[in-house]
Amino acid sequence: MTIRVVVADDQALVRGGFSVLLNSAPDIDVVGEAGDGAEAVDVVLRERPDVVLMDIRMPMTDGIEATRRIIADERTSATRILIVTTFDLDEYVYDGLRAGASGFLLKDTRPDVLLEAVRVVAAGEALLAPQITRRLIEEFTARPAPTVPATSLEVLTEREREVLVLVARGHSNAEIAEMLFMSPATSKTHVSRLLMKLESRDRAQLVMKAYEAGLVTPGVA
Repeated sequence: MTIRVVVADDQALVRGGFSVLLNSAPDIDVVGEAGDGAEAVDVVLRERPDVVLMDIRMPMTDGIEATRRIIADERTSATRILIVTTFDLDEYVYDGLRAGASGFLLKDTRPDVLLEAVRVVAAGEALLAPQITRRLIEEFTARPAPTVPATSLEVLTEREREVLVLVARGHSNAEIAEMLFMSPATSKTHVSRLLMKLESRDRAQLVMKAYEAGLVTPGVA
């Protein structure tokens, strides 16, 4: 099954490079390109891709606002947004995840990693690699105060709360299973139940809700 992708970046050279790389994979097809956020929204509405590779900093409408519009529109809400960022410069990754992005990549990511990232996000998973999550989430969630009432977590069991904390700290299902002395299948089941109970589209949204509810404090083990 071919993964249909739209590439949004204001730099033509970068945009073209991503497109060439993605089209080189037998299971990925670039169906559109955009030079700014507003154009990205239009292209997504027209092409209905599976994944958008979205730059953050673009003229007129940036990638955050474009992500928000795409996710908010019921016609395109199923599209997965993969934000591309430069970690040392961009301070908007947290906002991107809150807007509905399913994950993010660094712009210096290796080609093979980028291709696999597109496949992971297209499959419905969130691209939150532990080594990146622990740096970014702690950095960018230090600013906002909790906005999700703690009462929204009352639907969770004590074990589900434990799993949610570990998800928010960037641990994979396998790591969670090992830390909580359960099988990987059980760990996966708990995460699936969290997604359902907290009405979250993917793992990235679970991370956001855990921090926003104050269940996890940035920088505290």
